[in-house]
Amino acid sequence: MSETIHEGIRRELSVGEIARRSGVAVSTLHFYETKGLIESYRNRGNQRRYRRSVLRRVAVIKVAQKTGIPLAEIRDALSVLPHDRPVTAEDWRRLSETWKQKLDERISSLTALRDHLTGCIGCGCLSMTDCPLRNPYDVMGDKGPGPVILEEEAGREFAG
Repeated sequence: MSETIHEGIRRELSVGEIARRSGVAVSTLHFYETKGLIESYRNRGNQRRYRRSVLRRVAVIKVAQKTGIPLAEIRDALSVLPHDRPVTAEDWRRLSETWKQKLDERISSLTALRDHLTGCIGCGCLSMTDCPLRNPYDVMGDKGPGPVILEEEAGREFAG
């Protein structure tokens, strides 16, 4: 691998340089690497080096995380892209389309939760036998665990 792309612009960057440029801690970069999100290699002096294209991958990871996409899903999405080039606009279009539906579902679920917060006294009972407000006589107990009413309402709102 040659040392520079153009005069003065190095092709490879140290972990510290990637951290400084991306705004991500060195420990986070190492974590991303152990999770298969980014790759590095060792130079002749056994120092970790990253391709410059890692900067764009880190940017994509940060944006996806801000939208609530789990790292495992980010890794799976990035796994089909080559590590030896930056993420392109077309790559981003495909990635964002796959995440858009999940984000819409989360928004719908959170909106339903917000809209129904005042109908609950906040005790966290989920399915106690005598909640006169949302679950009289524990009718939801037969439908399964968790906040069944909220999940059903969120599902109807997303579908409708």
